[in-house]
Amino acid sequence: MKKFPLLLCLVYLVTTSFYPTSSENKISQAKTIVKENKLSSRKSFSPQNPAEEIYKELQFTDEKLNFEVFEKAFLGFQNLKKSGKLISSAKLLSICDFSLSSNRKRLWVINLDEKKVLFNTLVAHGKGTGEEFATNFSNIENSHQSSLGFYITEQTYNGDNGYSMRLFGMDKGYNDAALERCIVMHGAKYVSEDFIKSEKRLGRSWGCPAVSKEMAKPIIDTIKNQTCLFIYYPDQNYLAGSQWLKNTEKTDSILGSPKQNMATN
Repeated sequence: MKKFPLLLCLVYLVTTSFYPTSSENKISQAKTIVKENKLSSRKSFSPQNPAEEIYKELQFTDEKLNFEVFEKAFLGFQNLKKSGKLISSAKLLSICDFSLSSNRKRLWVINLDEKKVLFNTLVAHGKGTGEEFATNFSNIENSHQSSLGFYITEQTYNGDNGYSMRLFGMDKGYNDAALERCIVMHGAKYVSEDFIKSEKRLGRSWGCPAVSKEMAKPIIDTIKNQTCLFIYYPDQNYLAGSQWLKNTEKTDSILGSPKQNMATN
């Protein structure tokens, strides 16, 4: 009887010895893969969108800026900085959303570092661009139309429209004729709530992003001399064609490094 248990043990040892060793390897590999997958899934989470982080903290008291518009403006702002077109410490971003009615406050000036809306006010589009709503845009002189895209603000001067600020268009074919066309920011009497009440729409410029007489000086003095202005409209050709709205990785290869660009300017 004592030999029977020993015989069973011997049978067990003999039969299990024929199991392929690869099965143990497969189990071990499976555990490793599961572990690696857990680690890789943690790494696959994309970093928080910085535009979203800033946008969440902005306090909109009048008109709320559409996030998708802000995100595009922020992307272009970052790309302009990376290319050396804006200084690395630039923090002001101005946005005109010309997809909105001209009767609404569709200009925002934002301090990105402080995550604060500095101004939100009325802004006119060009006479040739549309009535209450903007529909047509041009880069052609005497078209009296607004031009889409990113601008760098330049110096101020006193002209026919009073205190004004020059704009340098950064989007080739869309707004790069701004200086030649005298597209500037200035104050205008037709940019007011009273004008809207009497005409049922805001007044229109000859293509300039005109603001009210009262707001011209404080806004211009805030954003003058090398800050970013973005005039938005959901024009698919522009959105697909602007080099400033490309993903950062692609923009690096197109524009080169900031030092390279600064050397060629």
